[in-house]
Amino acid sequence: MKRMVAEWEPQQTLLLSFPHKNSDWADDLSKALSPFVKIALAVAYSQRVMIICDDREKIADMFCSTNNMEFVEIPTNDTWIRDYGYITIEEDGVSKLLDFDFNAWGGKFEYALDSAVNGMLYNRGLMGEMPLEAVGFTLEGGSIESDGAGTILTTTECLCNPNRNGGLTKMQVEAKLKEYLGATRVLWLDHGFLMGDDTDSHIDTLARFIAKDTIMYVKCDDESDAHYEALNAMEAQLQSFVQEDGDPYKLIPLPMSEPKFDSEGNRLPATYANFLITNGALLYPTYKDKINDKAVGEIFKAFFPDKEIIGIDCMKLIEQGGSLHCSTMQVGR
Repeated sequence: MKRMVAEWEPQQTLLLSFPHKNSDWADDLSKALSPFVKIALAVAYSQRVMIICDDREKIADMFCSTNNMEFVEIPTNDTWIRDYGYITIEEDGVSKLLDFDFNAWGGKFEYALDSAVNGMLYNRGLMGEMPLEAVGFTLEGGSIESDGAGTILTTTECLCNPNRNGGLTKMQVEAKLKEYLGATRVLWLDHGFLMGDDTDSHIDTLARFIAKDTIMYVKCDDESDAHYEALNAMEAQLQSFVQEDGDPYKLIPLPMSEPKFDSEGNRLPATYANFLITNGALLYPTYKDKINDKAVGEIFKAFFPDKEIIGIDCMKLIEQGGSLHCSTMQVGR
């Protein structure tokens, strides 16, 4: 029996890939590094954090404590390890790492270095005893959500996009998800997007499992917002979904951040759905939004009473098109 492990299950390691002078962050590297340092510190007290970087000593010197941290020098193109990092499955009760093909969201950017990271980590013996399987299928971690029991939540716009695997049908994609992830069923969202998002509507920007029976999702109440129609259609589709036993899902709406823009006036993909569940904490992105940052924190406190709730300023991250969850990848035990 095979299944994709849910994010809320026990984790062995959190992977982070730090910005460097040859990445898109070069013009403002010190500010770009700040959220990554904060994420690492927020997680390391309860689990191992592996930091991929270009200069181990330089990056380690940025921390007041490096307890539970490991620094690994590996060349990378970019920081979005959610999409090129390992995906953890369990097969016949044994954890296993899958290394899917990565093509930078349909060839939008350079990716040769990123696509080699998993193999390099594994070949250095840094991932312990877990077996590794390289999979000749393009799939990003941010494009799929698992309930840990066989249900995968995803979007048509991403997984059926011609820029990934040549434009497969839903049926063809489902066959792959069943083969590689042990999926027993796939829930497809056909609506929803964020302006400024390069991922072709990754699910982790829109809707997330937080339990087998519960989905958190981005809700737009402003009729004048460019996202209103698509996100309301997405909400209606979520309301139509049922669990394996036929019961409806518990749906928890997250507000949209007030609109954020870059220096040229382009809207940035600020989304509170890009949170991260770890062993001891829930980390969520903030966007210098005095009302919604606080409101979202209270929502997370209500649904994760046993975890520390930590907000991380992700304004710098969304300038490059991603956010907190995109910057991290957990490895199951």
